[in-house]
Amino acid sequence: MPALRFLAVQPVRNGLGIVALKSFSSGALICEIDGDIVTSDEVWSFWKTDPRKAANCFRYDADRYLSPHDKIGAFANHSCNPNVRVVKQSGRLFFRAIKSIAATAEITHDYSTLLGADDSWTMPCNCGEVPCRKKIRSFHELPTAILKRYLAIQAIPDFILATR
Repeated sequence: MPALRFLAVQPVRNGLGIVALKSFSSGALICEIDGDIVTSDEVWSFWKTDPRKAANCFRYDADRYLSPHDKIGAFANHSCNPNVRVVKQSGRLFFRAIKSIAATAEITHDYSTLLGADDSWTMPCNCGEVPCRKKIRSFHELPTAILKRYLAIQAIPDFILATR
């Protein structure tokens, strides 16, 4: 199991983010995304009381989310050119490297890979990648080439694909 001693929450381009303190090879398990399992109704209530908490939730299955509030997963930022994907193993969520990650690199994932066709949430993108899609939307709205690449590397969990 990867140790959090190889990661740190540090200032990055868009506030705070998860930064690698050592290099990781493609396919490496980076860390568990720990938190509380909550219902979609609870996430909707977070939008009223604590929007940041709501925005940091990870879709866990068809009806539930993982809320990493105050844990390292809450600092995971989006990129249109991510270096990790979210995987579910034995009922737990993890970040797994989809390419080599250098020490000092920010750990990023594509939020769209966890937004089902039934999700209405969108946000402007400010990742700074070239090219940047400018808006984060559901996976089914990804450009065809990106969707094909993500499907080939299993970057979109089955429970998200099932929402089509």
